[in-house]
Amino acid sequence: MPDSDYTQDFDSKPEGDMPFLDHVEELRWRLIKSIIAVAVMGIIAFIFADRLYSFVTVPLGDTRLHFTEVTGSFYAYLKLAFFVGIIAAAPIVLYQLWSFVGPGLYESEKRAVIPMVFFSFLLFLIGASFCFFIVLPIAIQFLLGYGEGVLTPIITVSSYISFAGLMILAFGVAFELPVVGYFLGRIGLVTPRFMSKGRAYAIVVMLIAGAVLSPPDIFTQVLLAVPLILLYEITIIIVKMTGRKKQDHA
Repeated sequence: MPDSDYTQDFDSKPEGDMPFLDHVEELRWRLIKSIIAVAVMGIIAFIFADRLYSFVTVPLGDTRLHFTEVTGSFYAYLKLAFFVGIIAAAPIVLYQLWSFVGPGLYESEKRAVIPMVFFSFLLFLIGASFCFFIVLPIAIQFLLGYGEGVLTPIITVSSYISFAGLMILAFGVAFELPVVGYFLGRIGLVTPRFMSKGRAYAIVVMLIAGAVLSPPDIFTQVLLAVPLILLYEITIIIVKMTGRKKQDHA
């Protein structure tokens, strides 16, 4: 997207102000479309639940899973289909999100919706993959080995899928920070100076976010908070680059 186009459009107003109720109605339909997308992907995932189960249990290594109720395996497969449905429908959900924001943007920013969806999904996949292939095996090895020799772990399939699913989604969402920072910096809502001065507060917020987004144990919270802090520093650089472009054309 050329910088000159951005500068020219930056001085123009967004097209048409929609009434508040129209915004609410549009949001409702965006949510409905997102839910339908997740449901359709979830149904497809449930059909292939056996194969997906073999894949998602790779981080466990030789550890076997159990279920303690008659419906345990069925509900575990439902959970698995739900989490996979969210991940598979992420491009559609992200498109609905950015399209909802689009009407209030400037022309040059509207043209960036598709690239924003692409990079948002790419970062989501990077975060999810980082969690699945690196963080999960380390977390499982640490948590299961903590009481080794004293306690015998009996892990239910439902608890593992909930743990892994929440971790993967948390990392996927956390890795969206650079895209959000780019967007906010591009429209002038945040500046590098503002982010640098608020670094200490941001770290506290990210530690809290790690506690909220990840399963309730200190180890996984730290594993999520550390990448968030690194991503925050990367976001400052991104905002600085976009801010510098705007200043050069002022």
